[in-house]
Amino acid sequence: MDLEEVAKKVTLKDLRPIAKEHGIVTSCVKKIDIVRQLPEEVLEELVARE
Repeated sequence: MDLEEVAKKVTLKDLRPIAKEHGIVTSCVKKIDIVRQLPEEVLEELVARE
């Protein structure tokens, strides 16, 4: 699945706690930027959850 598609499916509210667990800054950052920085395994989990 493409990164843009993942970003469209997942809400920022769901992404923030996951990003913080992985040490990704979440303030003043677009959703697509957070998705790009997440590991591949986490993205697969997010897609499967939806």
